[in-house]
Amino acid sequence: MMEIIRTWKTLIFLYTVLLTLMIYIHPTISQLDFAKSSCQDAGNSNILNSTYQKNLESLLSSVSSDPQLINYGFYNLTVGEEAERVNAIALCIGDTSTERCRICVDESSWKILEDCPSENGGIVWYNQCLLGYSGSGNYDWGRESIFNGNKASTNRDKFVEAVKRLMGRLRVEAALGNSTRKMGKGEISAGNETVYGLVQCMPEMSSGDCDNCIGEGLALISEARMGARIFRGGCVLRYENYIFFKPTANASPSSSPLPGPTPGSKRGKGKTTAIIVIIVSILSIVILSIAIYFVLLMKRRKKIPSDEIQIKGIAFQEATSEISNVEAIQFDFETIKVATNEFSDKNKLGQGGFGAVYRGKLSNGQDIAVKRLSRDSNQGDLEFKNEVLVVAKLQHRNLVKLLGFSLDGNERLLIYEFLPNASLDHFIFDIVKRTLLDWKTRYRIINGIARGLLYLHEDSRIRIVHRDLKASNILLDGQMNPKIADFGMARLFKLDETRCHTQKIVGTYGYMAPEYAYHGEFSPKSDVFSFGVLILEIISGEKNIDFCNNNGERDVDLLNFAWKSWREGKPENVIDEILISGTNVEMIRCIQIGLLCVQENVVDRPTMAAIVLMLNNFPITLSLPSKPAFLLYSTNNDVYSNSHNFPTATLPASQNARLREIFMSRRRQQQHPP
Repeated sequence: MMEIIRTWKTLIFLYTVLLTLMIYIHPTISQLDFAKSSCQDAGNSNILNSTYQKNLESLLSSVSSDPQLINYGFYNLTVGEEAERVNAIALCIGDTSTERCRICVDESSWKILEDCPSENGGIVWYNQCLLGYSGSGNYDWGRESIFNGNKASTNRDKFVEAVKRLMGRLRVEAALGNSTRKMGKGEISAGNETVYGLVQCMPEMSSGDCDNCIGEGLALISEARMGARIFRGGCVLRYENYIFFKPTANASPSSSPLPGPTPGSKRGKGKTTAIIVIIVSILSIVILSIAIYFVLLMKRRKKIPSDEIQIKGIAFQEATSEISNVEAIQFDFETIKVATNEFSDKNKLGQGGFGAVYRGKLSNGQDIAVKRLSRDSNQGDLEFKNEVLVVAKLQHRNLVKLLGFSLDGNERLLIYEFLPNASLDHFIFDIVKRTLLDWKTRYRIINGIARGLLYLHEDSRIRIVHRDLKASNILLDGQMNPKIADFGMARLFKLDETRCHTQKIVGTYGYMAPEYAYHGEFSPKSDVFSFGVLILEIISGEKNIDFCNNNGERDVDLLNFAWKSWREGKPENVIDEILISGTNVEMIRCIQIGLLCVQENVVDRPTMAAIVLMLNNFPITLSLPSKPAFLLYSTNNDVYSNSHNFPTATLPASQNARLREIFMSRRRQQQHPP
């Protein structure tokens, strides 16, 4: 009897919680937050009862049920000809659900007629949506700002700086959006406060127009207000010291589509629809909650054998728990052994710092690449755990995909997708194979690597610094699309961290940023440095660390040569002769981006978000690069040392004139070997 009472008490509690959640998820019109309205008065007194007004009412009556709004969360349509033409736009803000989006737009269509009954144009802004109409199709006149009256309690300059840094990052994210969604949202620490921000543009705007629209809005943020909403005709900006958007990145205006109101429906129908949805949803949730409770009650009575959650011989319970959360697959060791023909040398693809990589084929015909970690490696266990935990959580087209893992005694295997074209270094540094890489392909590779790094630094659920970005860790698929690989040295960053320090320097000479090589300091800007080296290697076809004079003595590196050529106004000297067919502005622009990435001062280097924008928005003016870090390296590429006493040098001024001669002489020897 007591158990039944406890059961019903629990059900009542669940019902109350779920009812509260459902009311939050399915808001009525009364929960919409009206912000501002703006009207364009063109002095036309003949609008009322005119063809223009009829066209306007026709547009507004149908906008909330238009398939464009339902599927994509925005609306842009024109009705009428010449003087009677009416243009209407609607945009649902952030990750507003389909139901709430349509209720908001339906409410806006009545609100705009109330606030702007006889004007040539008008815009209304809610926190959930905006809707506007105009005879000319120009909405630049529509702009309003609302600032929170409270000021930051902490250092106000630091608060404003944090807000602008966050909004600047979101500005780039929105500008890089596609034709159906241009939005950025995120958070940043500002002393004792956490600031949450969101920016969004009309999807049909170009990247440049979106960037300009948001930039003009950001210019209005000058005081340390705890929150602000800035509304413009083509974009919206908002930041608060509390979260006002869904924390997940998967929500979209196109989720949960519901039947919409018919043209000419009244605003009361929106309320009725919302109430019906709430009632049906609550009843469904109550029934579901009862079923879930009794299933859990029965499961609780069963004991789970402890050996079912153990992995024989390996103390990786924490690791495998994390892996299961991201649905990584554990393969049977014997299955992989058969797939690789017992790890035969014939199937060996290469040898890395922590083990060999083999090609294999599963019983279903799927090709795989298997990384077999060295048994005697002192760093093997840590390497395995680190790479699995990091890579299993990452999903991006420019990152190599981890299919699963295998554990058997001392055997630790990582199973990846197989990429038929191996790594970038097999092509770019081979005098014959690099003829297969025309500029279009090389530019696509550069752009793909940049997008992969942007995902690691900013867009993934965990912020990651790769620490070993180099040509051999860039794999190529069948269409020569790049995928970043080998996350064994990767480090996770907290969202508010800017840099970390380590006593153990790991990485590859020629790609290491100087602050990391000398002092053990690393940050996302360390990956930016490595990316800059990669850009220059891809353009030139030369290795940064294997740059010798005619006597075989090392006295110059690729960064040095590129910098001197740029400063002398001859950046085309860096371009691979295979690519030269007149001056290519795009190639020279990439050389400039590469030099910006390898600047000696960490602060001067751009972020990956800025780099992606530079690569995809040609009209953006690039800043002039400053002096890069010049290093001389030993012949041993791979480094795993606690020592910070690495050899460094700056080229004497007397060698400056020899740079181009050395570089071009080596080129001629490669093109025409004796």
